[in-house]
Amino acid sequence: MKIPVIGGTGRVGSQVVKVLTARGQEAVPHSLSTGVDLRSGQGLREALTRSDVVINLTTSPTFDEAAPPFFQETMDNLLTAAHAAGVGHVVILSIVGVDQVPGLVYYRAKVLQEDILKAGPLPYSIVRATQFFEFIDTVLSLTADENTVRLPATLLQPIAAADVAQTVADVSLGTPLQGTRNVAGPEVFALDELGKITLAARGDHRRVVTDNTAGLFAAASGDALIAKGDTIIAKTTYREWLAR
Repeated sequence: MKIPVIGGTGRVGSQVVKVLTARGQEAVPHSLSTGVDLRSGQGLREALTRSDVVINLTTSPTFDEAAPPFFQETMDNLLTAAHAAGVGHVVILSIVGVDQVPGLVYYRAKVLQEDILKAGPLPYSIVRATQFFEFIDTVLSLTADENTVRLPATLLQPIAAADVAQTVADVSLGTPLQGTRNVAGPEVFALDELGKITLAARGDHRRVVTDNTAGLFAAASGDALIAKGDTIIAKTTYREWLAR
């Protein structure tokens, strides 16, 4: 089965390609670096020729007001090209609780992406994942100085990108969901607690200060970002991942 993976050279995409290839599929990574520009449409028709499934893992280069038009344009182009190529299944990666945090522009943009796919002409599947372990260091850096890291006590259920890739691959090989599948890590942490665990593992002696106004995740409240209902729970724990 030929499966182009748009965004297939990135953190999750490269792992999805490896998983699918190991399963005997013709997984083909595409990105700007390979000549496929989902925003302009350049190279897209050729990438989708003879494809059974297409996986879209591209993400907006910024989290600001440029994100909604990015997802509008890229999804419109993808669905038009996929429909013309006779693709039978479109898979995208989104975020658990994305529709519960309207205060974040990027989250609103991802909801827009989901809505465009749902209203489109092709069978589809949406995989929603919780925050990646790999992004925690970046989250900490956004509100850090040389002495402290300020973090809200927002609840997160983080997951290894490799575990997300497994689920994306599984979904892409199955019957279109015409809906959403959630995947999450095995543990729930308050973000300030997660910061302390991370700094300790890194040998970083900065102090974590709980500040419920600090950073991107201050916009999420309660259990908005925690997986609920029918969710795939990955096995890799955060401390296991850190130890590697």
